[in-house]
Amino acid sequence: MTSKAKQIIYAVLAIVGLCVTWYFNLKAGALGPDFSLASFIADNYVNPSSASIMNDIIVVCVVFFFWSFFEARELEMKHWWVYIPLALGIAIAFAFPFFLLMRERAIERRMA
Repeated sequence: MTSKAKQIIYAVLAIVGLCVTWYFNLKAGALGPDFSLASFIADNYVNPSSASIMNDIIVVCVVFFFWSFFEARELEMKHWWVYIPLALGIAIAFAFPFFLLMRERAIERRMA
């Protein structure tokens, strides 16, 4: 697969990750004064299934932070730290494919 094809796929997946997560985040925020960060977190632990998924996402985020730090350093990618607030503030479903897009661009630059 070409680098350009990978970049398109990563860009599309980042957009999908943004849309499918923020649709529900906006719905949660529409709850009005009952919505808070504490209630958002508590809502993710309402049963064992949702707690499992939440814990899975937390582990994926931690692994992503460590891996992307070293990968960005190796590829001399600037502003690595921006992926942490993107993952925590927007969604790992957005930040991870966005990082892969920027990583692919960095690899392409190195090969040029």
